[in-house]
Amino acid sequence: MRRVAVWLMASALSLLCSNAFADLSLALNTDGLSAAQIRASQALLDEAMLKLPPKFVSKLDRKVEVHWSDHMPSNAYGQADGPYRLDLNLNLLATLTDGTAATTKTTRPHGTVRNEMLATVLHELTHIYDRAQLWSDSDRSLIFMCGRRASSLGKVGLPDNCRGQTDRRFTLSDDPRLLDLAGWPQYVGRRGDREEKNGQVARSPDIYEISSPIEFVAVNMEYFLLDPAYACRRPALYDYYKQHFGWAPPDKVECPKAYPFLNAGNDFAREPLGKLDPERVYEVDYLLAEANQNIASRWGHSMLRLVICKPGRPRGPDCRLDLDQHLVLSYRAFVNDLQLSSWSGLTGGYPSRLFVLPLGQVIDEYTKTELRSLASVPMKLSRAEIDGLVQRAAEMHWAYDGDYWFLSNNCAVENLKLLRSGTNDPKLQNLDSILPNGLLEVLKGRGLADTSVLDDPKEALRLGYRFDSYRDRYQAMFDVLRKSLPIKQTSVEDWLALAAKDRTPWFAQADLRTSAAMLLLEQASLRRQLLLAQDEVKQRYLSAREQKDNSVAHATGTLQDILANSGFLSRPAELLGSGGYGLPQEGEWQRLEAESTQRQKQLQRLTGDLDQEVRALLEPERAKEIAATEANLKQIGEHLRALHKAAGGLELP
Repeated sequence: MRRVAVWLMASALSLLCSNAFADLSLALNTDGLSAAQIRASQALLDEAMLKLPPKFVSKLDRKVEVHWSDHMPSNAYGQADGPYRLDLNLNLLATLTDGTAATTKTTRPHGTVRNEMLATVLHELTHIYDRAQLWSDSDRSLIFMCGRRASSLGKVGLPDNCRGQTDRRFTLSDDPRLLDLAGWPQYVGRRGDREEKNGQVARSPDIYEISSPIEFVAVNMEYFLLDPAYACRRPALYDYYKQHFGWAPPDKVECPKAYPFLNAGNDFAREPLGKLDPERVYEVDYLLAEANQNIASRWGHSMLRLVICKPGRPRGPDCRLDLDQHLVLSYRAFVNDLQLSSWSGLTGGYPSRLFVLPLGQVIDEYTKTELRSLASVPMKLSRAEIDGLVQRAAEMHWAYDGDYWFLSNNCAVENLKLLRSGTNDPKLQNLDSILPNGLLEVLKGRGLADTSVLDDPKEALRLGYRFDSYRDRYQAMFDVLRKSLPIKQTSVEDWLALAAKDRTPWFAQADLRTSAAMLLLEQASLRRQLLLAQDEVKQRYLSAREQKDNSVAHATGTLQDILANSGFLSRPAELLGSGGYGLPQEGEWQRLEAESTQRQKQLQRLTGDLDQEVRALLEPERAKEIAATEANLKQIGEHLRALHKAAGGLELP
């Protein structure tokens, strides 16, 4: 008898082990179901099984019972009830059985009731897989509990009886790579913690996905399995799922080679909509604007420069000469104007968005207007890393709307997160810096940035690795004045600080060369005055808005229209409204082109009226100084033309 008992026990254990290692199967509970209901239900489950990756089926080695439940909210489709059971809403069974579910439209993402039911089965099975995948069989009693751990955001550790499992492979929803792509990146400066707020809120297929990493994994699994265009709309996530499962759905569509973007340049006569082909990107530079004394700029400004080859030019060093093709990726606090309220920046009062700007505008903005030099340092990235970074930048351009904080989520932090998620370079994962100039030093120290291009200043200027502030040029022009005129000021800053009326008397005494220098300095003075005026208008406009002061409303109409209509340049998703997700596809291009062109024409029209509107908001002294500087420009221009003509030259325009 003992031998028989031992044999029976061994047989039972063998059966248990064989069941434990069997592929996933879905077992429909048929209690109370008619033959037609069973056929319709089984057809749904069979279709779901055919959609699943082979690795998914083999790793989720269990029988999952499927029940039709009448204990669910009316708007629910289904839910996983533990690791071995899946419930579907009984209210949906009738339409599934008679076939009307396949034609009944819904406002939910997948279009029809039956599609939603299929997506629900895949979604809930993904939850079970996510919580149970790749844990050893000796730990099966802990699988589901440990799989549901709350550590995916880095706030809570594993339950005590899960501590020994940390050497296992990650589940999907707390895989660091997935979290980077999903919108829960590492806190910069708080190594190991993950950001709690997901900023990838635009162009989402289902905003429920950002409620947690667990839901993000399941929602995106639906689209990976069901949407042939998922690879084109969310290419980085598609590649992630494909790599994880070693498999991809067979019905993938052919994706465009270039990514759409909106050029946020201030030339409103230019078509803003463009296409960025990664194949034309030769290199990526870390672009650093030097610091100045403004609170928002005292540590510099961090950007990325895409060195893009002109059409037809092979990728190579000559592409660095195609400056008109180069684009700058610049995370900025979107306040509807260029300058910032320092307090709102400190308290996270502004959205952080990824602007795509022409290099020429960025150079002028910093070197001529703000008198700050730019350093453009090549990053040491592989071809695959460049392609991945460009792809990720395009995705963030359409999806991201975060919060800007000077001290914790500024331009340097945003760029570091973009570099991490775009390149997946291990050397970036444990790298931390919250300062733009500090980030460059750390990148250099890790061998990721080649600062040697700056060693020879003249060569760096010639090759476009450095763009000098116009301050030195203005000082040189000022030195021309001092050599020919008995002026008391010793620096160009002192000269420009004079009231315009105090510079005027010197014009008549200037010779041809000195007059040319004066003209350049008056142009610099006007730029300086306009920059101060811009900040003054911003402060008055924002103050009136915060205090709900209508006393200046009549003078801000055009300004408000411009601010309201320019937001699309940093948040292009608003051009397409609802419908669609991820990167826009060819079917959306016509609408995108029409909307962007219309907005751009409106901005072009509005800017024609802006000068008068803005001047109405200026303090009298500022308006008077601008008018006087403009008069100086006119006077010195006329004097210069007269001198040139008297010297026998052609008449100047």
